[in-house]
Amino acid sequence: MPISPPLAPSSLAPAASRTRRGRPARRHFPAERKTAMANKGFDLSCSLTKEEDSDPKLSPFLCKLFKEWDDRKARGLFHHDISSCETKILHGEHNFVATLIEGRDQKKRPTQFGMNQVIQPFDGAKFNFTKVSLEEVIFTLEEAQDDSEKYFGNVPHALAASPSAILINVSPIGYCHVLLIPRVQDCLPQRVDKESFLLAMYVAREARNPFFRVGYNSLGGFATINHLHFQAYYLKVQYPVEKTPIEKLATLENDVSIFQLVQYPVSGFAFEGGSCLEDLSDVVSRVSIFMQDNNRPFNVLISESAKRVFLLPQCYAEKQALGKASPQFLDMRINPAVWELSGHLVLKRKEDYDEASEATMSRFLVEASLSESEFQELKSCILEFLSTAAPEE
Repeated sequence: MPISPPLAPSSLAPAASRTRRGRPARRHFPAERKTAMANKGFDLSCSLTKEEDSDPKLSPFLCKLFKEWDDRKARGLFHHDISSCETKILHGEHNFVATLIEGRDQKKRPTQFGMNQVIQPFDGAKFNFTKVSLEEVIFTLEEAQDDSEKYFGNVPHALAASPSAILINVSPIGYCHVLLIPRVQDCLPQRVDKESFLLAMYVAREARNPFFRVGYNSLGGFATINHLHFQAYYLKVQYPVEKTPIEKLATLENDVSIFQLVQYPVSGFAFEGGSCLEDLSDVVSRVSIFMQDNNRPFNVLISESAKRVFLLPQCYAEKQALGKASPQFLDMRINPAVWELSGHLVLKRKEDYDEASEATMSRFLVEASLSESEFQELKSCILEFLSTAAPEE
């Protein structure tokens, strides 16, 4: 897959390089390393079901989501029963989670586009989320006339202009696996924009639960449907990426900090801070737009109820297209989307599951990740971009 080199900030559109209130963004490069989120509150048991007894204070939003998802399960709308799928935590430094879902890649909706371009036009002739059964719709999110069913406070008007929908994922990999479709009837292609990313951040915040994460896959980053969507599900375990050490790279004008992952098989970034959720969302969405404008596949994990966000560049589809992917991993048919890169790996064959080890999964993730030189080049371009580009007023 041909990948364009990152553009220099000077070649970006002029609007993207405006500084906030005319001031350049501050950059700091201290040699500071931050330890991972403490393991307190997490354990090494792993279940693909909810645990109501251990989570008695679920948010109203998550309670409704669980109830509606369970209803769709009772109706038999899923391709498999996720609660009966084997899952385990692999022994080792990272504690990767492995789940066996035999034949999932043959049952799920097929990919209907090329993997060589991160931005592709929406094609209404192909499968999209306007074609799903109404039974798959859990609820829509739109501006409410009162507060009885209003989960998101202070939502900008742009987010309420067109209803967004939450659907079940008919091929789930975890409990309450759902799809968030921003402005579903607008038929947007799979590309991040500021408003849709902010909506995903609101959903993660409204869950108010660290075990419910929201993820995004770009085209070329193993999104399978070219209709704008995010994914989310509940898994009561700490993801390996969430506990890996991080090293600070920069602090921006709005006090959002960007870090790089260290001692993790996938090279990537973590973002946190800012005076409000909108500050953090704005920075991550701008970096995501930079990535897709430069044809760089990536995945995003919104973690800790939208307090931290991970952005993980990858190149596995390119290696597949060029014949450079390991035959061993091709035979395993692992698609490194956001959940896999974050440390939850879905395996399709019993023998792969039985023989799964941290060493094997680490080698696979290294293969999916950028090389050290590629990551360093990308990191330099992103930091330069963030030092000159700032939120629009």
